[in-house]
Amino acid sequence: MPADEPLPAASLIQLIWLASPALPVGSFSYSEVLEAAVERAGVATESIASDWLMDQLHLTLARGDLAVIAQAIPAWRQADLRRIQQLNDWVLQTRETSELRLQAEQMGRSLLEWLRNHDGANAGHIDACAQMQPTYPVAFALAASQTAAGVRDCMLAYAFGWAENMMQAALKSVPLGQSAGQRILARLSRDIPSAVESALQLPDSERQAFSPMLAILSAQHETQYSRLFRS
Repeated sequence: MPADEPLPAASLIQLIWLASPALPVGSFSYSEVLEAAVERAGVATESIASDWLMDQLHLTLARGDLAVIAQAIPAWRQADLRRIQQLNDWVLQTRETSELRLQAEQMGRSLLEWLRNHDGANAGHIDACAQMQPTYPVAFALAASQTAAGVRDCMLAYAFGWAENMMQAALKSVPLGQSAGQRILARLSRDIPSAVESALQLPDSERQAFSPMLAILSAQHETQYSRLFRS
């Protein structure tokens, strides 16, 4: 869709819906290692939590999931199932711990079930996705591909949904107050467009999931004594 044309209201609503914390995919139950970082890496203040999430946005989300979504949405629209399978396999193979992989798989399955009961969903694509052990980025790309929204707008919705969920995880695990959470979300929101632009330009050869600190903390979280979150 040309940039000067407004997004149809129905597509805008669909993107807001996909980014909503109320979407029944279980995102609220994951902190993506933030809980372990609070216990073991000194993430104990608003400032440190904000810096942590900013790094995660640019170093992992932009170079991993967002880059996958940038490729997966046009692939779904072109019914390029071979390409979709390659992208989904990459996500599965680059989740560095069992917790992170289980999160990607569980949220992918849940979003696919939501799509099955959603008006306008492509039944053939849903069935094809179900056959490949869908991960959340690939399932999200399928859901977003059903709208008239451009790839960039779909990625912005995904990134904001991630940021809002991570802000809520920070409120519970650091813990922080609501005003601190809103400041963190505002900071992430200002940087989301640049993260999306970077992901859009990233070729396959530069897409990566190399985040050793996250991997180590995630492995430690699997045996953490007291936990609020599943990852």
